[in-house]
Amino acid sequence: MAKRPKPQHHAADYGIDITAGDDDMFRWFLLAYLFGKPIQSSVAAQTWQLFIDRQIDTPWAILQISPRRLVSLLDEGKYTRYDEVMTRALRTCMQQLIDNYEGSLMLMYELSENEDEFSQRLQHLYGVGPKTAEIFMRETAELFARRIE
Repeated sequence: MAKRPKPQHHAADYGIDITAGDDDMFRWFLLAYLFGKPIQSSVAAQTWQLFIDRQIDTPWAILQISPRRLVSLLDEGKYTRYDEVMTRALRTCMQQLIDNYEGSLMLMYELSENEDEFSQRLQHLYGVGPKTAEIFMRETAELFARRIE
């Protein structure tokens, strides 16, 4: 029996325009981070929506809530098997993003000479591997194309 193809997720499907600035770029990053983990994409999208609805949609907001509250949020989103691991991963990743890029993915983009360098910078964040970077970077082509124009 043939496997179903994995869904291709795009920022616009979630009302996100990463060219609009840091807020949307971070929201897409958070969603790509969740999609990049070994969990159903519907669970990742549902969990991401909980972050958005509760305005826990910046690196600072994620670090401001207690680890226990973050675990509860992930549980509510059905990350029950990964709640503790994801809490540690998200908090570590957010701290690195703040420490290294002032919490700004747009700054990371601006400091990157090209898409390969941007991908490498992303993958230096805790919990971001090639798959998460690939998902996130599907949406950055337009930004890099604008540089050429």
